[in-house]
Amino acid sequence: MNAAAVTLQIVDWLRTYADAARARGFAVGVSGGIDSAVTAGLCAATGLEVHLIEMPIHQAPDQVSRAQEWMRLLAQRHTAVSARRVDLTAVFDAHVAALGLPESALQTLALANTRARLRMATLYAVAQNQGLLVVGTGNKVEDFGVGFFTKYGDGGVDLSPIADLYKSQVYAVARHLGVPQAILDAPPTDGLWNDGRTDEDQLGASYAELESAMEFARIHHWSPESTDDDRSWATHAGLSDRPLDAFLIYTRFHRANLHKMRPIPVCAVAASN
Repeated sequence: MNAAAVTLQIVDWLRTYADAARARGFAVGVSGGIDSAVTAGLCAATGLEVHLIEMPIHQAPDQVSRAQEWMRLLAQRHTAVSARRVDLTAVFDAHVAALGLPESALQTLALANTRARLRMATLYAVAQNQGLLVVGTGNKVEDFGVGFFTKYGDGGVDLSPIADLYKSQVYAVARHLGVPQAILDAPPTDGLWNDGRTDEDQLGASYAELESAMEFARIHHWSPESTDDDRSWATHAGLSDRPLDAFLIYTRFHRANLHKMRPIPVCAVAASN
């Protein structure tokens, strides 16, 4: 991939979209991870107004420091970029208290997703007040492969500039943009848990493995409707050992998260009624 050419294409696309939407620029949540770092860098390169927002909720210190360093660098490089911190920890704790949930519920997926939804609401509050668009930070594997995002959380955005890039391509663009090495080296994590679990811990496969599985599915025309026995299908198509295991992880998540990746179902009422 030509990272410089892809960067120019995405930056031009962002400018064109913002102009058509009559938006002044973009609001981006910056987490300290590679995807949000690249998205922030691409938005900053447009020259339009960009609000970078770090929104910690019981966040690990290293995630906070990486996010703040990159926001500071972008604000120094681009005059239209502003950076701020909106600490949502107290908001999250108050929400949990209002729900009356036991301590054991704090490490459930529902409350992990609540963190992402609080951040989405914050981004939209800033964006609407400033005439901005909320920019998604999901990559191709997350958004269209395994559905590794929160519905109406980080999945609630106006546009997605890197959603057609595999994770490996995101890293290539990151290096071209000059993203700090600390972010390049950090294990990918959604930052929604207090125990430091990584994306690979949650998914059971690396992004490199999931990319390969997604490409295998594309090349061999796999779809959720093509078979109800993914193991036999993939074995017949030539997979074995760890690539087979990774493919089955990919298909399991893909099937389970189709409700995120497909349009909201609408009941079509018959014209005769």
